[in-house]
Order: sequence, then C-alpha cells, then structure tokens
Amino acid sequence: QVQLVESGGGLVQAGGSLRLSCAVSGSIFRSNAMGWYRQAPGKQRELVATITPTRSTNYDDSVKRRFTISRDSTKNTVHLQMNSLKPEDTAVYYCNRHMSPLFSWGQGTQVTVSS
Repeated sequence: QVQLVESGGGLVQAGGSLRLSCAVSGSIFRSNAMGWYRQAPGKQRELVATITPTRSTNYDDSVKRRFTISRDSTKNTVHLQMNSLKPEDTAVYYCNRHMSPLFSWGQGTQVTVSS
C-alpha cells in the first residue's frame, strides 16, 4: 500500500516562500505522474501542479510563474517550491498521483499566508 507523507508547510507573510515535500513509499513512484493538490476552507480540493516521470510539468493558472514542482526519483519525493505567496494560497496541501485511481490521501500540510 502506498503511503504519502507531506511536510514543509507553515505560516508565512504574503510575498514569502515555502518548500513542500512529499515522501512516497513504494517502488511505483517512478512510473507515476504526481501532483500537488490543495484544499482551502469551505472549498473543494483542487489540482495546482503536476509532473510526469519524464519531468514534464503543468500548472494551474493561479500558481504559474510562482510555484515549481520537482521530483527526486532516488528519494521517492516530490517537492513544491512556492514563491510570492498570496493569502489566497492558504490551504492544506496534499500530494497524490495524477491518474485514477488516486492513492489514499496523506494528512497534508497546512500553508497559511498572512496579509
């Protein structure tokens, strides 16, 4: 069973930066496109960034040119570098694969951006 463990969230002022990490257990990491998702209070979970096994990336318009997704296949980890953070980026951030069926969700990591 694949386990996802997110870390790196915190409280930051608008304009600041954070780097999130997601550790993925299991050997199937290398063959899966991965994504970072977020869920703000009262809103549905949304996909913000994806990366394929060949490191092709895609971003939601709301985070383009501010967020960068990367992956380290030697450590089975996915990262999300978040720069120029805005209050509307406040959410719980999760990683998961970018295909169905999704893995069981991890606990996520809280990102709070103050104005």
